[in-house]
Amino acid sequence: MEPLFDFLGNYWWLAFPLAGIFGGVGSAWERATKRRHKRRLEILRAKSELKAAQAAARAKPVATASVPTAITRPSPEPDQLEQLVTAHDEVARRWLDYELDVAKLIAFPAMSDGRQPMTAAFLRAKRNADHLRPASAKARVTKQQLDEYRSAVTEFEVAFDLAEREARRVRDSSFTEVERKRLSTAKQLLTVAIDQAATPAERQLAYKRVREELDGLISLSDEAVEELEKKVALELTADPHPANE
Repeated sequence: MEPLFDFLGNYWWLAFPLAGIFGGVGSAWERATKRRHKRRLEILRAKSELKAAQAAARAKPVATASVPTAITRPSPEPDQLEQLVTAHDEVARRWLDYELDVAKLIAFPAMSDGRQPMTAAFLRAKRNADHLRPASAKARVTKQQLDEYRSAVTEFEVAFDLAEREARRVRDSSFTEVERKRLSTAKQLLTVAIDQAATPAERQLAYKRVREELDGLISLSDEAVEELEKKVALELTADPHPANE
């Protein structure tokens, strides 16, 4: 043991840089965990709001007259608020189409990358609109609250359109050639994973390979993984040759 103690006595100063290294790794891991947790909460909140809006729409009598799409047209405040909430829900639905669809995330990875300026701006606008959103479309709000919510929803819509346009423009150009090949492989394997014509073994293997190829490239939310597993399981349990009645 004496040589070990001699070494530690002579090189005690190494403890400080090593502590900094390990501390930095731990901090990065903690930040990544917090980002994933916040993103999951946003997805759950958006899904919950969409379900509530869909339930309200089913319960509401269908109007015989067409409803104007412009939210800035003068109308009583309750009608304006309903239109704003509907517009808010529509943008949230479009966002969830990307967040929960692995194929879309592979095709347009920037939509899930908060480091991209346009995507980051959209996520900020989303948080602001969610924060200013009234408890319901029938809630009593002041003119100031209505104006603030209208501005937030408008910013939310514009920010999403810009982020989507940018994501479709850049596609996978921010990745290296090796990474692009991995994304292409993952896209091909995803087709096999949900292909009913493939054998169960082929589908299971393809699903596993998809997760491996995307690891470190695209951060999939727990909900996106769950949706993908449902699709794979559906194909695995479906009978491609049902018995004739």
